[in-house]
Amino acid sequence: MTEKEQVQVVLDKIRPSLQADGGDVVLVDVKNGTVKVKLTGHCAGCPMSTMTLKNGIERILKQQLPTTVKQVVNVDAD
Repeated sequence: MTEKEQVQVVLDKIRPSLQADGGDVVLVDVKNGTVKVKLTGHCAGCPMSTMTLKNGIERILKQQLPTTVKQVVNVDAD
């Protein structure tokens, strides 16, 4: 399984809690320990999105994939 596939599996576990609040997360890329995601729905403009990203998504990814994930950043994937 590639790093990107491993990250996607973990994100799929996180996704229902984001969707419950009207948001979602889309995996854009994984490179050199940096996971690039795009927060969508209510998460996209939410003032709490940075906290969701760092204290939620990044923390869980680092716990589940400590050798793969160094940081998680939000990008515009347009």
